[in-house]
Amino acid sequence: MAEFLKLYNENPNEKQIRKIVNSLQSGGVIVYPTDTVYGIGCDIFNHRAVEKVAHLKGINVDKANFSFICYDLSHLSDFTKQVDTSVYKLMKKHLPGPFTFILDANNNVPKIFKSKKKTVGIRIPDNNIIREIVKELGNPIVSTSIHDDDEILDYMTDPELIYEKYKKDVDIVIDGGYGNNNPSTVVDCSGADLVILRQGIGVLEI
Repeated sequence: MAEFLKLYNENPNEKQIRKIVNSLQSGGVIVYPTDTVYGIGCDIFNHRAVEKVAHLKGINVDKANFSFICYDLSHLSDFTKQVDTSVYKLMKKHLPGPFTFILDANNNVPKIFKSKKKTVGIRIPDNNIIREIVKELGNPIVSTSIHDDDEILDYMTDPELIYEKYKKDVDIVIDGGYGNNNPSTVVDCSGADLVILRQGIGVLEI
């Protein structure tokens, strides 16, 4: 049964953060808040946990379009090919924020997903809870958003309802308050031109 932990965005409890990181390091799967919708994630280097996240979404790992949640842009070169200066400046301007930037993946990404993935989504949410978790962990987490079974609502927003749904499937559910019902804006930077694949909360200013 998952633990249900209450954390506050303004000042996340360090002891609780450590507890969550210990779970991730042991292969745990967590549900966490972002600056948009709630997500499910795990340590990117624990393949069994990555497979579990994919299983919860009903997809194979090698077909998954998971993004990586990072603390800041310092991890970029670990997972992406050389990023254009203009793209880097654009990311720096908009992050932390409600955006997912699709970039050309380097050789580390296919190893994580055991696939031929050529791109990776990079996400730095404007949310202290998940960023402090990633900072303490020391590397990004694999991330996918939680969808609702309700046809009217796309995403689950109430942490208590999320807990009820996932308490037998994950290790920790973080209550960071109500989530949003709109996702991040997805910007594809892997081609010659920038393409907005999904318009979410974030408004891109070029």
